[in-house]
Order: sequence, then C-alpha cells, then structure tokens
Amino acid sequence: MAERIRIGIIGGGLAGLTTAIALTKHQHLDVHVYESAPEFTERGAGIGLSPLALEALDDIIPSAVELLKTKAGAVEADAARLVIGSGPSAGALVADLEESAGLTLSRAPLLQTLLSLLPKDKLHAGKRLQSLEQSVSEVVVAFEDGTSAHFDAVVGADGIFSSVRKYLFIEEWEEHAASPAGWWDCRRLVPFEKAKEVLGEESFKVDRQYAWLGDGAAMLHGLVENKTMVQCIIAVVDKSFSVDRKREVTRESLRDALPASWDQGPVAKGMVELILDQDSPKGYAQWEHKTTPTYARKRICILGDAAHATSPWQGAGAGISIEDAFVLGHLLGAVSSAAEVPTALKTFSAVRWPRCQEVVENGRRTGRLFCGQDQAAGLDAEKLRNELGALFEPLGDLDLGVLAEHAVEGMRVLLRCGGGVL
Repeated sequence: MAERIRIGIIGGGLAGLTTAIALTKHQHLDVHVYESAPEFTERGAGIGLSPLALEALDDIIPSAVELLKTKAGAVEADAARLVIGSGPSAGALVADLEESAGLTLSRAPLLQTLLSLLPKDKLHAGKRLQSLEQSVSEVVVAFEDGTSAHFDAVVGADGIFSSVRKYLFIEEWEEHAASPAGWWDCRRLVPFEKAKEVLGEESFKVDRQYAWLGDGAAMLHGLVENKTMVQCIIAVVDKSFSVDRKREVTRESLRDALPASWDQGPVAKGMVELILDQDSPKGYAQWEHKTTPTYARKRICILGDAAHATSPWQGAGAGISIEDAFVLGHLLGAVSSAAEVPTALKTFSAVRWPRCQEVVENGRRTGRLFCGQDQAAGLDAEKLRNELGALFEPLGDLDLGVLAEHAVEGMRVLLRCGGGVL
C-alpha cells in the first residue's frame, strides 16, 4: 500500500469533526483532529440544518437524518415563520420560508454524535496551536505542550478567531481578522411547557421556528432536544460595534436596547422574562469575516467559521460548514499523492469562496432587514417578504452532485496543467 497522506485538522467543533468524518472514509488519508480545550465540548445556541445541509451530511454520514434524530435529539421543523414583532403591524405574517426547514438541534448532542463516529486514537484534546511552519513538502505543527506533528496538509477549523487563519495571510492577517457584525444576542434553553405557558400556545401548534422582526431587534424561538426544550434568542442592534465579546444582561440593559415599539408586540414581554429567568444571563457579540481573499495557501486551508464566519440571521453557518466538509472530502478523496494536495486545497478555495462570501454578505443584509434597519423596507411585511425571499433563495440553490463533480474535474485540469505544486 502506498504511503498514506497525513491530514491534520486544527479544531474539534462541528466543522472539524464533520471534515474528519468525510476524510476518514478514504483509506489513503491518515486524519488526526486537534482540539485546544481539555476535552471536546460544544457550547452556544442551537442550530438548524437545512435540507441541503442534510443532503451534504448524508453523503458524509449514511442515514445522517435518522442518526441525528435518534442520537442527537434533532427535531424536524416545519417552515420557519417570520412575523412582525413590534409596532402597529405587530403580528403581521411576513413569510413562511419553505415547506421544510430541515432539522433543529442543540450543539452539544450533535458534537457527541459526531465524536462517536471517529476512532478515539485520531482525537487529541488539550492541543493548543503554537505555530505552523510550511515547506514545499509538508507542514510542521507545534503545540504549546511542547509536542509537534508533521502533515501533508493542515486544515484550520478552529472557529471565528482562528489561529490557523493567521498563517494564511501572514502580515495582512489583522486586515482580514473577524470584526463585530453590529448585533449582540442573549439566549436561553427553556423547557417546552414553560415556553408554551409564557409565549402562548399559538406559537407551538406547529413544529416550526419563529422569527419576530422589529424595530432595532429581533426575537427567535424554536424546538430542540426531541421537542422537550425551546431555544429562545433576543438579538439587538449594537450601534457602537463594540469589540467586547460578552456582556452582562439585565432587565435595565434589555429595556435600553429594545425600543418601546416592542411593547405593542405579542411576544416581547414573555421573551424578556424567559431570557432573564436564569443565573447571570449574558449577551454575546456577533462577529463576522468581512474580507477573506482566499481559503488556502499551499498546504494550509481554512473552512467553516475559520474561513467565513457569518452573522447568524440566515441560520446558514452550520450548513455551509458541512458543505465545506463535503467538497474537501471529495477533493482529497480523489488525490493520489501528497504532491497533489496543494492543488486540491487551491481548488477547494476557488469552488467555495464565491458561495460562502455571498452567504456572509446576505447574512448581514438579512440582519438589517430583521431589525428594521433597511430604510426602504422598514417593517412593511410585503416589502420584507420580497427582500428576504431574494436573500434566502440562493441558500438552497445548489446541486451538490454537480458541485462535487466540477470540483474534482477542475482539480484534475489544474494537475494536468502542472498545478500539482504551487
């Protein structure tokens, strides 16, 4: 058997583990995942996986939907419903986004499900990156614990504030670093019966996610964990674009952040009470990558939030991370030697960059519409419906089979043209 191609993945979250699973399907790839934390854990808001994201995941993990339902408590969701939440038009329907919103689930059980699919000897926790040194033939990774490892390629899946990203842009990395998107949010997982009691039964007659659009803020809630819990989120405009990643949330701070027009809406009072009914509620800034010239440089590439962190307004971040894993899996699965790896990574960047940067831009525009910041649309339900429909449509407009085929063929064309070594 030919010598296996060594792949090191930095970051053990959704993007890193999904990529590892996609790559370990190929016997010629020797894949290892490194996580800086003492153990593989996941925190943060629940996520939604669209039908397209689930299609990509099913290519990586056979019968993925059933697995997520039985092991991760995923809930099938009806169309996500958008409703005006503040002002005189409060309660007006904006749109039902699609017939099926896919699955909603919490991050922690999703991570545990993904971990269960990988050999334990390929998972390395407590490995914080110290440096990367790239040569023509390999990448040497040094960790803060004094150990090091040699790879034919390194994949940075280490989140918004990625350490690997710095090695792509060298002197220019600060110019392309993550920056505040202009919103912050606070959230809480609430037992289903409690949420129904506070928010009203009308919001729970159908298993769907709700987004309440309004003046200077938006409120969202949706079922997770086998319909036993409801994720509640209040997101507000941050006019100062504060670089503080976390803040204390109090009744007074929410009162200051939410315009009085929310008092006319049907859910604001209840959502505020649910958010505050927890120990030390916190608000978290939304960050994004406004500029990212490339996702690859020689034998190093980045994907997921490390490459294209986006504000969460379209719920697309997890989905495009899975798409990344899908594409990289097909490309590296098709290489025959370590010499071809740089061309595979170059092709990955070329294929993924246009779509992912569009998602970042459209996510920002969606947030402005959700929070009534678009002067032309305001909180007019019909105008919002038209504008948001145009922004959400591209998310599902992708043929994964064609994408994979074109990516691999593009890589082979480059290799025939001498693109094996950059």
